[in-house]
Amino acid sequence: MATYWGGLAIMSALLTNTNRQGRSRIRAAEAPRSDSHTVRQKASSGGTIGSGGRGRTAIPALEVICSLIGWLCLYLLFCSTFSHRGPEWNCRLVTLTHGVIIVLLTAYVVFVDGPWPFTHAGTENTDLQIFALAVCLGYFFFDLGWCVCYRSEGPVMLAHHAASIVGILLALLMGVSGCETCGVIFGSEITNPLLQSRWFLRQLGLYDSLLGDAVDLLFILLFAAVRVGLGTVMFYCELTSPRTLLIMKLGGVVMYLLAWVFMVDIASFGYKKTRAKYRKWMVNRELKETSEEKPVGHEE
Repeated sequence: MATYWGGLAIMSALLTNTNRQGRSRIRAAEAPRSDSHTVRQKASSGGTIGSGGRGRTAIPALEVICSLIGWLCLYLLFCSTFSHRGPEWNCRLVTLTHGVIIVLLTAYVVFVDGPWPFTHAGTENTDLQIFALAVCLGYFFFDLGWCVCYRSEGPVMLAHHAASIVGILLALLMGVSGCETCGVIFGSEITNPLLQSRWFLRQLGLYDSLLGDAVDLLFILLFAAVRVGLGTVMFYCELTSPRTLLIMKLGGVVMYLLAWVFMVDIASFGYKKTRAKYRKWMVNRELKETSEEKPVGHEE
């Protein structure tokens, strides 16, 4: 844990430093923004790029720390409220809460506030994008620390958490690519509430039911349609965007490959469950047909 908190301190220190070169390079290549975004960025930066650069990196550092403290306090609250449950139950409650909040927040960022990530990949971050990224980054710090402490996850999930942290950190440090990063977070977290619901149904003994089947089916369909389907389109737009930095494109490659690793596991799970359900249905059908047959007896 000491190593984890030391790493967090280093990340916070990095967030407080301004990466002027990366932002200047993107600002020079960036296409003209809409008037609403220009006015909002000028207001937040105080009208000067130099002073605004320091403010834009210092504020996310504070927001990330507050987010981390908030998720930790929520976990402790769940631990005290559900003291008869184990640590994983309470951690998954935090994960479920984060999933709902961050999906709603990033959905507003992507679909309402803008800009559209499919056409504006690599553009400068807005205030709301920075806030959403900070909230999500604080959670990933908390969850990664919990997973390392309790050794509850395998290397693939730890790699996913590490890649997510690095990607969000780069978007905050560079001050660009916030729109597509929020889009990726939305696509990644939209299936999270279903995944947690599946685990809670198992713990409550309700998984082997019609509700459990519905949750699994919706999870598989959403993952395939959003994270792989729309994710492929987002991946293509990011790679072909002239504004996106090379390091952000490399991060997109990592996240896209991880999505396919999860997709293979999910497809394998769906195939095995469907085959088991079919075999169970065939056995029940044979038993029903056998019970409906009239016994052969002597007629009086």
